[in-house]
Amino acid sequence: MTPLSAGFVGLGLMGAPMAANLLKAGWSVTAWNRSTAAVDDFVGLGGSRARNVAALRDEPVIIFMLPDLSFIEDAASGLLDDWRLAPPPPGTLVVVMSSVSPVGVKAFGLAVADASGGNAIVLDAPVSGGTEGAQRGTLAIMAGGPSEHFERLRPVLEAMGTTVRRLGELGSGSLAKACNQLIVGTTTAALAEAAELAERSGMDVESLFEVLSGGLAASKVLDFVGPRLAAKDYAPTGPAKFMHKDLSFVMASAAAAGATVPMATAAVELYGELKDQGLGDQDLAVVRQTIANLSAAAATTIAAAADATARTTVQETAL
Repeated sequence: MTPLSAGFVGLGLMGAPMAANLLKAGWSVTAWNRSTAAVDDFVGLGGSRARNVAALRDEPVIIFMLPDLSFIEDAASGLLDDWRLAPPPPGTLVVVMSSVSPVGVKAFGLAVADASGGNAIVLDAPVSGGTEGAQRGTLAIMAGGPSEHFERLRPVLEAMGTTVRRLGELGSGSLAKACNQLIVGTTTAALAEAAELAERSGMDVESLFEVLSGGLAASKVLDFVGPRLAAKDYAPTGPAKFMHKDLSFVMASAAAAGATVPMATAAVELYGELKDQGLGDQDLAVVRQTIANLSAAAATTIAAAADATARTTVQETAL
């Protein structure tokens, strides 16, 4: 990896600050993004512009930070076509830093190896820490892939995160991220339920969360999401709809491993309801609104049933 050079695909809410931190660490970074405005901003920071993803073909490291594996496969198609004609240098690293299917990323690894004549190696290295962690360079990064290639990649990852671990072979990083999302998604949902229950019972949610943070219920999830849940602030730091996708990966991985995941089963249903309510583009904290909407619907149903019972009683009495 000499000189310190990398390609970066995807300058969204997470990708843009991650790529910027690579620049700050002294890396020469060439980026591509579907929206040219994001690349303009990146060039203003000292980065370079790629005319397309295939133009990154000779970079020693190519990082993908797109919403899902299907987006990565589409973006990389021209690159793989180019490599079929002329393979990249041996040891080229393709790094999937998005939250993707642990099974799917293995298949992508095989496709990249085939297209590159075995010269390019895929590692998965999804992140946790949100946009704040991306901006500060304090992300937790969960990697999967051959150990020798992970060690070569480590300086890249450490420019973007403070907790960098290899969990096993390709797919292990994505499975670790799925486990992370299981905990984050269910904890956020539990906090949203607690907030809605407390407020409907006449309690101040902010005060509740303050006292919870001093006890066993304290967590980074409470610290991070709690204030937004209390304030009903759903301005996106990351679209809530992605939680449903990530929990779907938990379900698929559990089925493959023969594991029972009752919390994930309930959560994937709840976040599916969130999407059905049209709330998927808002912040994860909007799961509270989902629960509020379900509560309102249930109250309406109960009221209708009570009214029907009362009408029946009146009619029977009249007879």
